[in-house]
Amino acid sequence: MALLITGPIENNPVNGIRPTQQVTVKIDNRDTVDYSSILIQGYYLNGSRTLYVSELFVVAPNQVVSKNYFANFDGFEFVFTTGGAAEFDTEVSVWGKDASGQLVDAHRLVADEIEDSQ
Repeated sequence: MALLITGPIENNPVNGIRPTQQVTVKIDNRDTVDYSSILIQGYYLNGSRTLYVSELFVVAPNQVVSKNYFANFDGFEFVFTTGGAAEFDTEVSVWGKDASGQLVDAHRLVADEIEDSQ
């Protein structure tokens, strides 16, 4: 089982508006034969760490899945637990988006930037 963590992401308001309103998580199973599973856990950070996303699903071989989550908080963090035969061929990226759906560069984490806690 691989455990990937974004770490805390600060999203404090600028001129009264938080930069990121929504987070898109992209999951890419690069294995051509085997399935993987992924548990996505999202936390908002407001002095305590509160779970607000908990979703488990299977990713087919060569499948890319996109999931959108609310992220209009002062801080948030995501934890991804991958399993199955293709767990090490499954990559995750996180993309912060503003209210109009534009990417927020400061809240973009590609697969190599997400901490592997193993």
